[in-house]
Amino acid sequence: MKTTITLLLLFVTAFAQSQTTISGTVTDDKGKPAAAANVFIDGTYDGGTTAADGTFSFTTDVTGSQVLVITFLGFDDARITIDVANYTAQTFKLQENVNTLDAVVISAGTFSAGDNTKVTALNALDIVTTAGSAGNIIAALQTLPGTQTVGESGRLFVRGGEADETQTFVDGIRVAQPYNATANNLPTRGRFSPFLFKGMMFSTGGYSAEFGEALSSVLLLNTIEEPDQEQTDISLMTVGLGLANTQKWGRSSLSVNAAYMNLQPYQVVVPQDVSWNKPYQSFSGETVYRYKTENGIFKVYAAFDRANFSLNQKDINQPQLIRTSITNDNFYTNSSYKGVFGTQWTVQAGIAYGYSHNDIGLDENTVTNGEHSSHMKLKFTKGFSSRVKLSFGADYFLTDFTERYTEPSGFTYTSGYVNNIAATYAEADFIFSKKFALKTGIRATYSDVIGQSNIEPRIALAYKAGAKGQFSLAYGDFHQTPKADYLKYFKDFEFEKTAHYIFNYMYNGDGKTFRAEFYYKDYANLVKYNSLLPEYNSTYSNKGKGFAQGIDLFYRDSRSIKNLDYWISYSYIDSKRDYKNYEKEVTPSYIARHNFSIVTKYWISDLRSQLGVTYSFNSGRPYDNPNQSAFMAGQTKSYNNLSLSWAYLLSQQKILYFSVSNVLGYDNTFGYTYANNAGADGMYARQAITQPASRFFFVGFFWSISDDKKSNQLENL
Repeated sequence: MKTTITLLLLFVTAFAQSQTTISGTVTDDKGKPAAAANVFIDGTYDGGTTAADGTFSFTTDVTGSQVLVITFLGFDDARITIDVANYTAQTFKLQENVNTLDAVVISAGTFSAGDNTKVTALNALDIVTTAGSAGNIIAALQTLPGTQTVGESGRLFVRGGEADETQTFVDGIRVAQPYNATANNLPTRGRFSPFLFKGMMFSTGGYSAEFGEALSSVLLLNTIEEPDQEQTDISLMTVGLGLANTQKWGRSSLSVNAAYMNLQPYQVVVPQDVSWNKPYQSFSGETVYRYKTENGIFKVYAAFDRANFSLNQKDINQPQLIRTSITNDNFYTNSSYKGVFGTQWTVQAGIAYGYSHNDIGLDENTVTNGEHSSHMKLKFTKGFSSRVKLSFGADYFLTDFTERYTEPSGFTYTSGYVNNIAATYAEADFIFSKKFALKTGIRATYSDVIGQSNIEPRIALAYKAGAKGQFSLAYGDFHQTPKADYLKYFKDFEFEKTAHYIFNYMYNGDGKTFRAEFYYKDYANLVKYNSLLPEYNSTYSNKGKGFAQGIDLFYRDSRSIKNLDYWISYSYIDSKRDYKNYEKEVTPSYIARHNFSIVTKYWISDLRSQLGVTYSFNSGRPYDNPNQSAFMAGQTKSYNNLSLSWAYLLSQQKILYFSVSNVLGYDNTFGYTYANNAGADGMYARQAITQPASRFFFVGFFWSISDDKKSNQLENL
């Protein structure tokens, strides 16, 4: 018996001697005790919880080098390598986790829409339920500050920049041809339907080093990653038909939509101020295939459309109408992969191809052009902690453009260019605390068609002032290769460039958002030529320059009045340019100094309806009147547009939708074209550039068929 007791005592003594006590104190970033923090040896069950004073103590029988892990809600996990045998009690100071909803975000120059962003001015639903937009993403964006309503174009003009100064991306991959086909002074639409996109980021300036080849802004569209259910959507409209379907299989899903548009029946009922031979017709489709891997998602997006129309256009310099006809074929596809690997590494890779072909008839003359474009992208992101993130990557763009002009006499002229653009970039995010963040980056680009390279520094910082407000600053240099209208004739250019300076204040809370943003843009190396239009024998240079400065204001309130959601936008811009064939530095013809819009959406429960009202105002735009001695001294009257929409739920999955733009029939004029030569009275005759119709009416029936028997297309109207 004595022998057994002796052996037991020896065993207990040996076990006790093999254990080591691990103790210490845990505090927050301000040195205050962190109570109830978890402290343990990684890979073991040895550990404990801190007391009210932040102290902890536990024993372990592991030896050698080990990792001590400390976790505490609202703070970054701490991982400390210790030598168990030589460990002595110490104090561990945790860092506050900054990936929280109340942390600062850099918002200078950026509007985000979607459910996954910390601070949004809009959400995805808002982009397509704006009265007057008729489901056109571009038209909805024109209600935001910083944009110009250029009614004869329909494209995005941002902060003094022309439409080609904005680049569009789908899932991070560039789209070279983002707009539908159109003729001179007829507004176009964006090519993309809203059905396949979950959100967007619209930058009015100061955007990330990840993107380039855009002097003014970028528009990022993100396709849906995981559809909620299988669903079919049927659309019957006054302008055409639409059909969409989504299927799901385990890890994969496929969404497809198709649309047929024919404006001829509509224009029989609603007279137009356009002499149509064949009204606009198109057939289009889009699809997204998704496959979720263990560590990421692979997506393939594709879109195509074929459009054709013919009309007779007035020309002040021609005694007869000019017969203009266009047939456009457009195809775009990209594939992308985004996934995680290793320790906090993310990879994003993608490739895109686009093709656009136009057959254009101008009376007896013909123009045929085609563009092949490709984009390859590779990006890596490494998160070192919740406070430090590094991104770096490379882009390669290829554009092959050709154009052939032919006259009945047999004269032909062929022009075009091939451009390869290589770019690389690196960018770092530093979140010093919930109140202060910094993003800095650099981008390098080489364009072989002009034989030029450039370096573009970018920097942005944000400071949180109070619980709901914050300030942001941004600076960046941006370059762009001259557009096809010039490169097809002349190659010896430099990069056009601009510098952005932005100061932003944003308040977000209690269902209200307020943004105020001041900006200044300095343009240099803009293209100039010495003819009425860019031609093969024009003289070109990069001697153009200009600036744009102003303030953008945005206010949104979705809570003060029950069932009412509205936002108000105002922009003031002072911009001048000496470019193209301008005689001197003046305000360009597409600039309205004051821009105002209000968008309201009201849900009427008793009528199961949503009423939308949008009003837009722009002050007059300048134009050049050769009957006046001063260059660009004329000014149009102000632009006004009041639009209404009504969505009525016939049943849970059936909607009747009605909208009308320019309800009050404002006679908006966008400018004037003048005769090349004076008349007998010594005066130059002119022709107004007006809207193609005083109003646009739209009626549609939308029917959804889904597994839950509840979903409808209200969010897409």
